[in-house]
Amino acid sequence: MSSIQRVAIIGLDCFEPSLVFGRWKADLPNLTRLCQEGTFGHLTSCIPPITVPAWSCMASSKDPGTLGIYGFRNRKDHTYDGLSIAFSTAVKEPRLWEMLSDRGKRCIVVGVPGTFPITRPVNGKMVTCFLTPSINDEYTHPPELKQQIAELVGEYMVDVKGFRTDNKQWLLDQIYDMTNKRFALVKHLITSEPWDLFWMVEMGTDRIHHGFWQYMDKDHHRYEPNSPFADAIHDYYVHIDKLVGELLGLIDRKSTAVMVVSDHGAKRMDGGICFNDWLIREGFLKLKQPVTKPTKWDEIIKKDLIDWTATRAWGDGGYYGRCFLNVKGREPNGIIPPNEFDKVRDDLIARLEALPDHKGRPIGTRAYKPEALYQKSNRVPPDLVVIFGDLHWRSVGMVGNPSIYTFENDTGPDDANHAQQGMYILAHPSLPPRGRVDTPTLYDVAPTVLKMMGQPVPPDMIGRPLA
Repeated sequence: MSSIQRVAIIGLDCFEPSLVFGRWKADLPNLTRLCQEGTFGHLTSCIPPITVPAWSCMASSKDPGTLGIYGFRNRKDHTYDGLSIAFSTAVKEPRLWEMLSDRGKRCIVVGVPGTFPITRPVNGKMVTCFLTPSINDEYTHPPELKQQIAELVGEYMVDVKGFRTDNKQWLLDQIYDMTNKRFALVKHLITSEPWDLFWMVEMGTDRIHHGFWQYMDKDHHRYEPNSPFADAIHDYYVHIDKLVGELLGLIDRKSTAVMVVSDHGAKRMDGGICFNDWLIREGFLKLKQPVTKPTKWDEIIKKDLIDWTATRAWGDGGYYGRCFLNVKGREPNGIIPPNEFDKVRDDLIARLEALPDHKGRPIGTRAYKPEALYQKSNRVPPDLVVIFGDLHWRSVGMVGNPSIYTFENDTGPDDANHAQQGMYILAHPSLPPRGRVDTPTLYDVAPTVLKMMGQPVPPDMIGRPLA
């Protein structure tokens, strides 16, 4: 392994392995060639398989419980309205670029989720992620890099703002614009700056799935035959493959190990489970008065519509569900005696996992106790992590829906959910090509990079080196 002097990680958020390694393999020559040169396959994500915290799990080799980050928004405390966004300030465990910076290695980090704001500058260059509110904020290290980016690509895009939209042509144009600017930036940085670790993440691969999956998947309930967007995802994958090929052409492959990774995959979304309406129906959640139209949970809390004296549980919306119990002595108006906590959770698990779809068919929902998933459960974990319908269904937090099943998204148009299996490709001339190996997890990425770079692997990392 001594011939590996640098590692380049090309992160493609939500990139779907069945499309890369199967359906469109012949149309993706650069990725396919990289597979032939090395090892590739599924990269099992964390539970839940969510962008936040998945990339930080990958970069630290620590699970969501150890990080204390269970999703995009997390409870700050045991009150009923204390939710906060998981910015970089929430990540207390060291991540790969921080470990390497401390050891004198030079790093280029672009767009990796969980890097805004910059609180601990890398030894090198950093451009923050989709959580950056605006490019008017300080989103680069060093700060003067911001002006260089403006001169290079014009108005840099950390994300497609408002990607849940019915204006699909606008969305498609925005995704291409963002992606082209990101790759133009990283091509400039890797050829003009010294580096030992390069790690970029492109978000367009996530946004294209959420916006266009219905047009390519005949099993999607909103599938439109002969849509002008039928090939939108395919053509974008081809474009990504071309950009990856151009990027690889700028890297000294003899001295650089290359990894292409995604934090999770993608699959069609069949619908949403109105979690809190279901909890009301099952007698776990009680309102002071009926709600006659779909109302956001934040509004329900703000208007003080929950009868906490008769409420044992409530849920949160998103690509997966989180269930919180109203425990006596823990929550302000808790009613569940601590000695009945496990009994109530077990009852909820049994009911959730028996929940069928709108036609009475089983969907395979799984409800997990955090202590069964994670080595630790830091900060305020959910009492249950709920994966509705093997991720073909999402959790809807709104209250007052006409049914517990909905086929409209409460946060705007959305065609796809995340899949548990992401993808990886690992290649370098000194590493024997092993073909397809589907056993790795995203926790293996950080120790793999450290091992390839001849650095010690911390004993508290969950993963193990692939090489």
